[in-house]
Amino acid sequence: MRTGERLPAVGDVLASLATGMWHWDTATDLVSVDAEAARLLGLPPEKTTLTEAQVRARLHPVDWNEITGVVQLAAAEDSLAEVRIRIMDEHNRIIRVVRSRSKPAFDARKRAYKLIGTLQEVAEPTPGSPAGRRAVTGDWRRSREAFLLDAGRALAEARSTAEVLRVAAGLSMPGFSPDGLAVFGVQGDRLTIIGHHGQRPGDEAPFLNMALETDYPAAEVVRRGRAVYLSSPGQYQARYPLTWPLAERFHRHSWAFLPLTVAGRTMGAWLAAFTYPVAFTPDERSVLTTVARMLAQALSRAGTAESERELSEGLQRAMMPTLGPEVPGMDIAARYVPTGGGLQVGGDWYDMIPLPGATSRSRTSTGSGRFALVMGDVQGHDVRAAGLMGQLRIALRAYASEGHRPDAVLSRASRFLHGVLSAGDGGGDDGHGGDGGDGGDDEVPDLRFATCLYAEVDPRTGVLEVARAGHPDPVIRMADGTVLQRLTAGGLPLGIDPDSDYPTTRFTLEPGETMMICTDGLIETGGHDLDTGWQRIRTILERHGGDTEELADALVQAVHGPSSHHTTGPLADRREDDIAVLLLGRHRDGRAARPRLRHTLMTVAQAEPERISVARRQLRELLHDWPDEEQVDSAVLLLSETLANVLLHTDADALVLAEVSGEKGERRLRVEVTDAGDDLPHKRRPGELASSGRGLVLIELLADAWGVVPRGKGKSIWFELYEPSAAG
Repeated sequence: MRTGERLPAVGDVLASLATGMWHWDTATDLVSVDAEAARLLGLPPEKTTLTEAQVRARLHPVDWNEITGVVQLAAAEDSLAEVRIRIMDEHNRIIRVVRSRSKPAFDARKRAYKLIGTLQEVAEPTPGSPAGRRAVTGDWRRSREAFLLDAGRALAEARSTAEVLRVAAGLSMPGFSPDGLAVFGVQGDRLTIIGHHGQRPGDEAPFLNMALETDYPAAEVVRRGRAVYLSSPGQYQARYPLTWPLAERFHRHSWAFLPLTVAGRTMGAWLAAFTYPVAFTPDERSVLTTVARMLAQALSRAGTAESERELSEGLQRAMMPTLGPEVPGMDIAARYVPTGGGLQVGGDWYDMIPLPGATSRSRTSTGSGRFALVMGDVQGHDVRAAGLMGQLRIALRAYASEGHRPDAVLSRASRFLHGVLSAGDGGGDDGHGGDGGDGGDDEVPDLRFATCLYAEVDPRTGVLEVARAGHPDPVIRMADGTVLQRLTAGGLPLGIDPDSDYPTTRFTLEPGETMMICTDGLIETGGHDLDTGWQRIRTILERHGGDTEELADALVQAVHGPSSHHTTGPLADRREDDIAVLLLGRHRDGRAARPRLRHTLMTVAQAEPERISVARRQLRELLHDWPDEEQVDSAVLLLSETLANVLLHTDADALVLAEVSGEKGERRLRVEVTDAGDDLPHKRRPGELASSGRGLVLIELLADAWGVVPRGKGKSIWFELYEPSAAG
């Protein structure tokens, strides 16, 4: 062609090159093709307009699905859409393979794509060749889908930024895998590196704190929100000559920089670098883009979770007190473990409060040193529960510091919490709302409550006065290792009834004994209920031989193990809960070896006949390891008879003392019921229809020994049972 001659028409040039042109508007579902494009599609070689369905019938189904993804990807990246297509005849046989290249544009108003492109016949790739690997095949598609499913699952399970980066570094993409990765973040107008893999430590230094206006691919990706693909070092150097020296020393051959976008906001960039040339076909770009989206979501979740965790841990540390200096003659240990999920904050707490009259300086100095131990659990595992816990803890400290008795402290705390819940965030201890707010009658009340155990301790005598508000009973580990629940009187949880009463139970912690108080999380975590959980805790307490601190660690570690680590709990309930545990141990006097005696002591008043059931339960707890179940049933029956005899035939209260003494295998149970009545019981011979008079007959039949002892004023009825080996 000589200079000055007119250029031939574009259509003529393309026809001479066996290349067809087509135009596709998804808004109208119409595809216009020229004669050459029609021929390549297996139609008569003439210009025509086809429906989308007619064109789809000529293409391989797998390739049609691939076209949709490639077009969307190219529109998002503002790049060319290129795909290899297999053309089918009426009998579903492949007649040729063509390459389609087009420039898609997205009409946001119509929500439709417009494409203008070319079709050109190409040779079908040889399996295993680079072109064959780039071709759209069923095997490649299945490999890609399997990879994306595995990658999505792994990234979804990552809980922290470091774990997300480890997962990303271990991804093996189908057909091509990068050997160098980097995740860039944004702080203000600067580019930072969140993490990298495949480079030596310190190699990231030149890229730290880089301005977003820098002529660097990652910075451009963050500014524009679109990916940058560099298939060769020459292409990198041509597009980014200023920052090419920074990348040259890594000796890579291809680079992909993709935006990390969440909710329409670009939060950073992801670099995938390759030591071999990569053409970045639409299929490869599609995989990289999908991974970048999943990576952005995972990093966003991990960042939010880490921020919430840091906030919650700081809040919990600020609210959770320390136990302070040592108490002479006693050991105290406490543990708090938040639940495994969510914000990791909750309503469980413990506290140790010096009481009026105690030494104000270090408790290691001499002085009465009276103090209170508090264990509580506000319903819920959220920030609201933690806030209520902080308010309630402060209120309890205030009431205790005023010198109130345990029952009065809990009564005032219940009234305070009821007022806080009734008034929203305002609160008060009078039960009336604050300023009313603007919620009006439509405001839903916060239906929460709190359980609590308050114990006033005299370290000189070991005397404890306990008041309980719906909380689990304390547990006593006796000097011989026997573990019993110490049943105490109690009232409703705090905040339910502002006028609720909280009776006080008084008992003594003997030398060598340890008291444990805890929240229900220690008992029920791992799928246990109150019964199976208590059996698990009892086993740990009885078998442990270390000090108080080691025992606290053992309790937490055992509970946090597999649910089948000890006694398997029911599978119906797998909830996790906060755990708070507090141990109070009294030192041994050191004058004698470990005693072989366990006992329990309680009163049954005339006005409290329901406490007979409590006494039966206490006796069963005392005999939990007794080998003969029939003897245990007999002991419980005889105790019921003796207590009922006192309540029916006297006007006095009953005092129950039950003791187990001796070495295991040769133990002796002695139960003694004392009252202030003067009338001694007499054994009768009741008739068949008599409704009473069989108490002493049963004692004589079932007990190994028994008797009645006058006490000056009053009397005691006692009976004994021996372990089978001792009886033999």
